Amino acid sequence: MHLNFLTLEHSKAAYHADFVMYASAVVGLSAFLIMAGPHELRPEMLLLVLVGVGSWSPIEYALHRFVLHGMQPFRRWHAEHHRRPAALIGAPTLLSAALIGTLVFLPALLLGNLWQACALTLGVLTGYLAYTITHHAIHHWHSDNAWLIQRKRWHAQHHQRLAPNDRPGCYGVTTAFWDHVLGSSAGTSSRP
Repeated sequence: MHLNFLTLEHSKAAYHADFVMYASAVVGLSAFLIMAGPHELRPEMLLLVLVGVGSWSPIEYALHRFVLHGMQPFRRWHAEHHRRPAALIGAPTLLSAALIGTLVFLPALLLGNLWQACALTLGVLTGYLAYTITHHAIHHWHSDNAWLIQRKRWHAQHHQRLAPNDRPGCYGVTTAFWDHVLGSSAGTSSRP
């Protein structure tokens, strides 16, 4: 079994290992906070987890719209996913983990304490895991679940907007909320 966590197109093992690693991180960090976290800080930690989960949605939108569709080399890399949506293409695990550690955990640690940093990071990790599962399901699962069907239709509109004269849009994967708020859903029929 060959696991290469630094490529955009993953082997099946590396692709699925990403889900296992992030799910394990969510479970492990949850257990750490519950078992070792100070009892008196539990309400604050829970609030920070919820803030982290809630912050994932605008982060997801911003990354997809402004980084994956706006900045090289990410734009070129993401275009490959658009060309081959069923391929096992995704952010390398080490890159996504390093970004979450650098942009979420470290600033939270510097501005607060270990418990606050772990709680906020747990929330963002949970949001990221939900996003990766949703994106995988959109491209690879057959389901009669109404929410997933709606997400599949929305994401299909995003993938179809690649002709030179098309106005890009439908950047949200887990929700269409930010597309509606920020005007990147024009001409679509799906609701958030």
